Amino acid sequence: MARYREAVAETAVPERFRPLVESTTALAERFAGAGHRLYLVGGSVRDALLGESSLESDLDLTTDALPDEIERLLKGWADAIWTQGKRFGTIGATHGGRVYEITTHRAEHYDPSSRKPEVAFGDSIEDDLSRRDFTINAMALELPSMTLIDPHGGLSDLVAKVLRTPLDPAVSFDDDPLRMLRAARFSSRFDLAPEPELLDAIRSMAPRLAIVSAERIRDELDRLVVLDVPSRGLWFIVETGLAEQFLPELPGLALEQDPIHHHKDVLAHTMAVVDKTSPDRLLRLAALFHDVGKPRTRNFVDGGVTFHHHEVVGARMTKKRMEALRYSNEDVEVVVALVELHLRFHTYRLGWTDKAVRRYVRDAGPLLDQLNELTRCDCTTRNAKKAAQLARRMDELEERIAELRAQEEIDAIRPDLDGAQIMEHLEIPPSRAVGEALSFLLELRLDEGPLGEEEALRRLDAWWAATQQS
Repeated sequence: MARYREAVAETAVPERFRPLVESTTALAERFAGAGHRLYLVGGSVRDALLGESSLESDLDLTTDALPDEIERLLKGWADAIWTQGKRFGTIGATHGGRVYEITTHRAEHYDPSSRKPEVAFGDSIEDDLSRRDFTINAMALELPSMTLIDPHGGLSDLVAKVLRTPLDPAVSFDDDPLRMLRAARFSSRFDLAPEPELLDAIRSMAPRLAIVSAERIRDELDRLVVLDVPSRGLWFIVETGLAEQFLPELPGLALEQDPIHHHKDVLAHTMAVVDKTSPDRLLRLAALFHDVGKPRTRNFVDGGVTFHHHEVVGARMTKKRMEALRYSNEDVEVVVALVELHLRFHTYRLGWTDKAVRRYVRDAGPLLDQLNELTRCDCTTRNAKKAAQLARRMDELEERIAELRAQEEIDAIRPDLDGAQIMEHLEIPPSRAVGEALSFLLELRLDEGPLGEEEALRRLDAWWAATQQS
């Protein structure tokens, strides 16, 4: 072991690899002592070569040791071990707050009708790397020497900004069709130009995405939309036909240019809005879906084009699509609400009264900041005057919200009386009438602001008397 440590110390390791060396030295000792080789693979290698290595990132490793041996070698070193992926050759562990996943060298492929990979274990790092998705991810660092294993030219492709597969792309995508969608993300994230053969394979094999689970597709979409410039990847999935397989509403936004009515391309507008928003996953999804109702509501009238109630139709479409992609109920609720509310700002064209501000804040609830940002980003006009007018109106709204917040609790607007007070004052039991009274008082609160208990009771009496006469 002493000679092993000396070998590590004598190896000239670039500074950007130092965190990887420090995180893996003790582990590499264990595997070397048992006669096994251990390699860092995947994103940690790629990112280290790009100077983007992060101490917080998880580490993927591969070895010639079989899963039982990996588990044995981790005992006594790992803080925790999990074996859910053992049948696929993967043993997971944590050490010092960092996650490690170690996988036996393998080759995997999908049966034409199956969503799950069939796995065969091997003992060759070169064979293992050949089965990975793209050359930029098919590099390994042998531990502890940090020798780069790059049989498919991944480093050259990083430098040349090219996206390729180690094997023929048809073989690679047949092994795991999700790789076609991952191609969109990697080309977008690293600004890589896909090889023509890769694009041809995706266009012809796009329907194969149908065998991939909705959950895996959803997770890949989530990773794509939070990139710095997600539109690159979104255009990729539209132009290759991938979007038709799991998000047909997106290419459906490519409304034809109309030389008479001059309405703008809704797809291009959507891409611009997504890029403008902050990289918040749910906000980006709301931007992606915000206009999906336009194709179904488009109508040509009086020399122009309208999309009346497209936000309502779009909200229903968004809910259906997100449920099909197995998003959580909480995620669906947030995105659907933002889509349905994204035009609310434009209904107040005559200035922001206290009443209008209260209702806007009440309807937005905890999504207020996201809704305001989506509204701002929804302006993609090249007309500088029109854009400035919208910005001023949005500034005015936010100023009015701040003013009212200083005067009253507009973020949690409630009636001036609660149900118990209503029942005691009117001397009635729990009933539908109590709910109606609360609704009446809430409307007063929204219209007029805080009434105070005495005035609220007076108004309640008048309302109650009127209801008893009707």
